[in-house]
Formats: sequence, C-alpha cells, structure tokens
Amino acid sequence: MAVPPTARTVTPKDAEWLLPRTPRSVGHSRVLLREQSRSWGIPDETTWTAVLLLSELMTNACVHARVPPGRVIGTRCVLLADRLRVEVSDASRDLPRLKLASRDDEAGRGLVLVASLADAWDVHPRAYGIGKTVWFELGVLLGKVSDAN
Repeated sequence: MAVPPTARTVTPKDAEWLLPRTPRSVGHSRVLLREQSRSWGIPDETTWTAVLLLSELMTNACVHARVPPGRVIGTRCVLLADRLRVEVSDASRDLPRLKLASRDDEAGRGLVLVASLADAWDVHPRAYGIGKTVWFELGVLLGKVSDAN
C-alpha cells in the first residue's frame, strides 16, 4: 500500500559506538554525540544537554564499573519523532543509585543531574550478556529536526 504524499513516515535514526573503558572515551563520546546531533539537525540547546548527560553516564561507566580489563562501553543514540534517547551500556552488574551529595563533596551529583535535566531516565539489565544499560531521553522540538541522515 502506498503512503499518501501528505503522510510522513517516521523512521528512527540510530547510531552506536563501542568505546574502550578509559577516561579518554568520555571526551570522545561527547564529540561523537555532538557530530551525530548536528547531522540529525537537533537543536543546539538539546544537544548541549544530551552531551552533558552522556558525559555523566560515561564517567560513571569508566569510574565505577567493576569489570575485567578490556571490556568496552556501548553507547547508542536514537532519534525518533520528538525525542532523543541516549543509552550507555557496560559489563558491570552494579546498578547506579541516586545519592544526595553534601556541599563539600567533590563527586556524587551525576545521576542527580541526569534526573533533573532529562525528561525520563532509568537503568535495566542488558538484554543480552552481562551488565546494565543506563538511558535518558530528551524532548526534541518537532520541525527543528532535519530529515538529513
């Protein structure tokens, strides 16, 4: 059946990266997400927030995931209609927990930031293999996203 010319078929735009579990991958993931967002036409403000939150999740995966050497961190970004979903998967079974950091703590605010700025977020065991996936979603203004891949 043909799609009428006035109907718009929305197909997801999907990008995935496997990065080594090193501190350098945090910066690398930010660059990859910025470039991908630009190619998808995501507004700068949404991109900035997504890059900040990705940086927090990648840092957690690099610093807190207790896994054997050589394991990688998987990152996936999906744009569908009016939302951007970003996922970070690692091989650790330890689930992140929100905690309240005191004024003098130098760390411990990452997930609070994710919970505050994301429209939704959660963590779940990986469907295949060991570990977990932490994800967040941000709204994307319709009409501001180009159809370019």
